[in-house]
Amino acid sequence: MHVATPHTARRRWLPPLLAIVFIIIWIFPVYWMFVAATGTRETQFSPRPALIPKSLSWRNFHTALVSDSFGIYLRNSLIVTVTAVLIAIVLAFLACAALTLSQFRAKGAMMGVVMMLQMIPGIAILIPQFIVFNRFGLLDTYTGLILAYVASVLPVAIWNMHGFFLAMPPALFESARVDGANEWQILMHITFPIALPGVISTSVLAFIHSWNDYLIAYTFMKDPGKYTLPVWLASFATPTGIDAGAQMAASLLFSLPVIVFFMLVQRGLMKGSVEGSVK
Repeated sequence: MHVATPHTARRRWLPPLLAIVFIIIWIFPVYWMFVAATGTRETQFSPRPALIPKSLSWRNFHTALVSDSFGIYLRNSLIVTVTAVLIAIVLAFLACAALTLSQFRAKGAMMGVVMMLQMIPGIAILIPQFIVFNRFGLLDTYTGLILAYVASVLPVAIWNMHGFFLAMPPALFESARVDGANEWQILMHITFPIALPGVISTSVLAFIHSWNDYLIAYTFMKDPGKYTLPVWLASFATPTGIDAGAQMAASLLFSLPVIVFFMLVQRGLMKGSVEGSVK
């Protein structure tokens, strides 16, 4: 019979305790955003703000939702982000398939280039991108912003997805070729189902990266009607002051599409993991 010692009990309770502490630290800023969004101007700038509000006010959410530019910027963000993510994921999937399933000498060099590209800060190439896009007439267009986002997330998407492709057994593809499957059939019916968890997780990273971007959207888009939501969030800070409550309410609304997107793909991620392991 195993007798629990103090050391064993400590090891049993330490991981859940650390997890609870981590969750509290992670979720507290979100909770404080909600407190600021549902508070009044007096409570927001109080010397001793209450940790638990006595009353909730939804005026700030109403201010953000009835804004004329909210619907326009939401539409712009959805169009640009979803299109950029789809293009980047398709290109990354095809690139990883070529780098993994094909045999050629420059594979290592190409992955080295991909690694170097993802290490370059985005702000370092912002001015060269601006000059090139201006020469081709792509500034202040959805096409230009989508291409900028694709160029920004593609190296990270390739590098992240490549690890899932490396875990695939080469014998699986050889047996498929022996059975008469062509490269396209192998790609769509064997490679894609196995790589589905990598595709979904990479799409989440690409979506968050593109959705949160402020610098590229503000630099490349000059028409206020084509701004995205991050630029809209900055509009709450004016030379006369900051409407902190409305900005926090807008920030919570800004975070909802990311949460919804993750909840939609989470089931596919778990399903893909199980199916990929079985296959």
